[in-house]
Amino acid sequence: MEHIKLTEDLPIGFMDSGLGGLSVLQQAVRMMPSEDFIYYGDSANAPYGTKPQEEIRRLTFNVVEKLLDMGIKGLAVACNTATSAAVRLLREKYPELPIVGIEPAIKPAVEDNHGGEIVVMATPMTIAQEKYHRLLDKYRGDKEIISVPCAGLMEFVEEGDLNGDDLDRYFEEHLSPYLSDKTETIVLGCTHYPFIRPHLRAFLNNPSVNIIDGSEGTSRELMRRLGEKDLLRKQPDRKGSVTIINSTGSDEMIRRSEKLLQMPVD
Repeated sequence: MEHIKLTEDLPIGFMDSGLGGLSVLQQAVRMMPSEDFIYYGDSANAPYGTKPQEEIRRLTFNVVEKLLDMGIKGLAVACNTATSAAVRLLREKYPELPIVGIEPAIKPAVEDNHGGEIVVMATPMTIAQEKYHRLLDKYRGDKEIISVPCAGLMEFVEEGDLNGDDLDRYFEEHLSPYLSDKTETIVLGCTHYPFIRPHLRAFLNNPSVNIIDGSEGTSRELMRRLGEKDLLRKQPDRKGSVTIINSTGSDEMIRRSEKLLQMPVD
C-alpha cells in the first residue's frame, strides 16, 4: 500500500495500451471540461490483448507508476484488457486513488434488449478473462450473447486505418460469421473500436443494429469517484488542458492521437 497526496488542482490520468482510450477521454473531457488530463498511450507495447496476463499487469503498473510520478488525482484504465488483468491489484496498491476501469457494455445491452442477439467484439485476452465471464453471468439472464475475439482489429486504429478495403475484409472474415438477421446490438468491447464505428456502421448497412461502448459509463463513474473525494475543480468556467504522451516517443503518434481525440465516434 503506497501513500499518495491528492489535491484538486492535479490532472486526471488516463492510460491505455495505445490510442483506443482516447475514445473514453473524449467523453471525460465533455463531462469535465474544466479538468486537466494526462493521457499515456503505451503503443510501443501494443497490443496488450494478445499478451499473457502477468505481462499485461507488469506493463499496466509501469504506465500507472509513470503517471503517479507526474502527479495525478485519479486514474482511468481506459483499456478493457488492462482493466481485466490489473485494476483489482491497482486498487489494492493505491487504495486512496480514485481508479476506474472499463468493461464491455453488456449491462446496458441487456437492459435495452428486445429479444435479438447481442454480439460482443473484444480482444482475445478480454474474452478469456474470468472478469469477462463473471460479467456475462451477472447480466446475461436469458439473452443470447455471442463473444467475438477480434485479434488484430485494434492495430487498424493504431495505424490510423479507420476505413477502406482492408477493414472491410477484416469484418467479412472475423465478424460476418457471427451476424444474422437476429443481431440486435453490437458491443464494442475494446476502447479502440469506437473509432472504426462509422465504417462498421457502413459495412453493416443496417441502421436497426445498435452499436454501443462503455466510454460514457466509465467517464460518469470517474467523475462520481472524484466527486466523492472532493477532488473535482470548482471553477466551472475554467478551460482544462489535455497532455498526450506515447511510449513510442513518436511525434506521428502524438499527431495521430490529437486527430483521434477530435474525431466524432458516433
